[in-house]
Amino acid sequence: MRRFLQKQLLELISSIFEGISYVLTKKNKPVSAISILQDCYDAICSIDTTLEIELSQNRFLIYKEICDSLKEMLESFAVSIEKHESLSNISKNIRKQLTILRNELKKEEEVRIEIVFMPYKASMWDSLESIWRAAKEDPRCDCYVVPIPYYDKGPDQSFSKYHYEGGDFPADVPVTNYKSYDLSVRKPDIVYIHNPYDGENFVTSVDPNYYSYELKKHTDKLVYVPYYSTSGGMSEGQRFCSAYYHVDYIILQAEKYRGFFDSALLKEKLIPLGSPKFDRIIRVCNNPPEPPADWKAKMDGKKVYFYNTSISGMLGNTEMFLKKMKYVFETFAAHENVCLLWRPHPLLESTLDSMRPQYKPIYDKLKRFFIDNNIGIYDETPDVTKSIALSDAYIGDSGTSIISLFGIAGKPIFVLNNNISTKPSDDDWRGEIIRGFNMYSDDRWLVTRGNKLYYSPNNNYKYQYWCDLSEYAYGDYYSYVLSFGNNAYICPKNSQDIIVLNENKITKRISLKKYVERPGSFAGAVKCGKFIFLIPFFYPAIVRYNTENGEIRYLSTNLDVFIGIRNGERVIGGYCVHKGYLFIASPVDNRVLAIEAKSGREQVLTTGANNTCGCLSLSADGRNLWFLPFSGTVITCWNPESGEVREYSDFPESLKCRYNNFGFECMERPFNRPAFYGDYVYLAPYWSNMYIRLNRVTGESIEWRPPFDIPEDIKNGYYSSWCKSWFIKPTDEEKKCYNVFSVYDRKLYNINLENNIFEEINIEFDVEELKVNEPGFKKNSEWLQYCCEESAFNSLSDFLEENITGNLFNRKNQIRAYGEIAANNDGTCGEKVHEFIKEHLDEN
Repeated sequence: MRRFLQKQLLELISSIFEGISYVLTKKNKPVSAISILQDCYDAICSIDTTLEIELSQNRFLIYKEICDSLKEMLESFAVSIEKHESLSNISKNIRKQLTILRNELKKEEEVRIEIVFMPYKASMWDSLESIWRAAKEDPRCDCYVVPIPYYDKGPDQSFSKYHYEGGDFPADVPVTNYKSYDLSVRKPDIVYIHNPYDGENFVTSVDPNYYSYELKKHTDKLVYVPYYSTSGGMSEGQRFCSAYYHVDYIILQAEKYRGFFDSALLKEKLIPLGSPKFDRIIRVCNNPPEPPADWKAKMDGKKVYFYNTSISGMLGNTEMFLKKMKYVFETFAAHENVCLLWRPHPLLESTLDSMRPQYKPIYDKLKRFFIDNNIGIYDETPDVTKSIALSDAYIGDSGTSIISLFGIAGKPIFVLNNNISTKPSDDDWRGEIIRGFNMYSDDRWLVTRGNKLYYSPNNNYKYQYWCDLSEYAYGDYYSYVLSFGNNAYICPKNSQDIIVLNENKITKRISLKKYVERPGSFAGAVKCGKFIFLIPFFYPAIVRYNTENGEIRYLSTNLDVFIGIRNGERVIGGYCVHKGYLFIASPVDNRVLAIEAKSGREQVLTTGANNTCGCLSLSADGRNLWFLPFSGTVITCWNPESGEVREYSDFPESLKCRYNNFGFECMERPFNRPAFYGDYVYLAPYWSNMYIRLNRVTGESIEWRPPFDIPEDIKNGYYSSWCKSWFIKPTDEEKKCYNVFSVYDRKLYNINLENNIFEEINIEFDVEELKVNEPGFKKNSEWLQYCCEESAFNSLSDFLEENITGNLFNRKNQIRAYGEIAANNDGTCGEKVHEFIKEHLDEN
């Protein structure tokens, strides 16, 4: 008997109870009372008939005896009403028998639970498979796998190509065609899905008949199981999805991810039981399948490297992504003793068609090159788990759930940097180690890649290793150091704490409230009097730390003033300190948040300027604030005390900008942090093609050519650069000498603006000391548990030749690290999910 029939019968029994109570109130109106009793009698007959059809004969006989007894009692009840006899005893006996019937029915062993799994892509079946296996082995359950159709979306978001992958599922999975499974008739008890987007995905959409709010109309429990697994971090795109607000449960990989989801969701809806994907990878890797015949010849006697090209990597910078593919193919072609198994994301090509159509021909050419030149194995099989089981190591992007599967399986993970498309030369480590200097920072200290702290004892930019700042080898946890007397404070970037140095020793860590479960907590830090202000990016507050008494205040009221969206990208406005205030400008209009450092009092002001293109960089010249724009070439000078405002827009016609990541011409982010000397403002280029000297009195400007060489292009992929250069801070009392940092080649200069004389400041490290401190294979970050990252010291060729600098791969360490971010990582997640949902079926 189906559970939904059991529910209907139990509801019918409740109605009979109500009917008996009603009859007692109408005993002086026999006609009405007997009519109700007749309804109760008919209901018992209906229950009797249904149970005879649905149950085995042995089980039915138990109910038949109860139902026959109830029929007799109801007939006697009617007679007693007509004779006006006492009804107390007989009604009590009827209730007693109804209770026996209800209790027996509640525990009926032949009641069956109908469970339907509704995947849409066969390649994502692993996110549901172990739950299905547990359910199909449950003698009380009837399971159906009903793949649902989906559509590609065009650039205008209209449905284009129809897909149905019911024929692509593993042979041992019995598939029911969606056309023959009518949800409105079947009314399954539980429905499992792995698509949370409904109609909100830009690339694909399941058929609207199967959106979560439609499914919920026909089931008691709708359960979303993520199609992805994570190596620690969570994509912002997964925070708010349509299905979350319609499903009954969301299965989480671990307890730590509760805080990531919308706080409006009921906590009881978020169930941290692990990932079925891990169950499958453990099962299949313990018993690897035979490779296809055409794969076997290419794999024979070689180490197999699984190359993953992800959608996020492609969308981040498509041009560099494609150059990286070419570099990988050429590197493997030069190593005959290895085998490359290339597996593009199943939706990569459709995403290119939809969102980057201009690059699709280049991708197609690379694909043909790979196949035609027999570089390796092109994998388009539906089951990624089998491919992982047949591979020895992973190479590819970091932002993909495939990494977590290799992590749980205990196979080496080598994370590629898509910016790198050349072999490293001797000095390319400089691009990775030297990240730049800040106008507020103490340059005696430098935080480098790998959360390493370096120190210059003579304050001359000659650095030596001091200590590790974190147990994690990567992750950019900290930014730079602010000094106050004998104390120095290492400010967070992706971490949520402040490290205190006293007399050059770490003395404590100041823990902040932990709100963020992903990188990007803070965008910067400034010092104002005795206070440190941490400027948030994803962190939900400005943090003010009092260095004298240790007080921490969280200012969260006006974040929308300086955090905004430009061209689909989350950005923050420029900020600076001026006369005891922290000013943070809007990135999208002319508002400014002013915070008095001492009191923490906040004011939202407007400059009154006509330009509303937002502020990229904000600087103070001692009297005025200078707003350098996100877009266009209108610079605003504003006096926050008098309200006086002036705008400058007279710039050379040859001034142009080039988008740093994609290379096309634009008028975005022209200028970076300026220098002030006399009547002049010197503007460093952010994305523009020149330095500018602006006369703040007359408004005239000219191109200013610095006396040192400024590269036109980024040196190579090891010198990842978000902008060209900036002025740091004055280095003399007259404020005519400034340090300038050139990002493209990581060089530091000191220039005298009065006579245009400069000297290069050599930034020195001991290369052998850097190599000694290179992590190699180690715990990476909270968002990527254990791996080795491609770098100038560990190239792709180094990895293929097993010539790693730093820690060598350790399988036990990797499995231990990944076990920290997955509940039930012993292969039992599916069983636990099935039992939990089954136990909670009767809860509303």
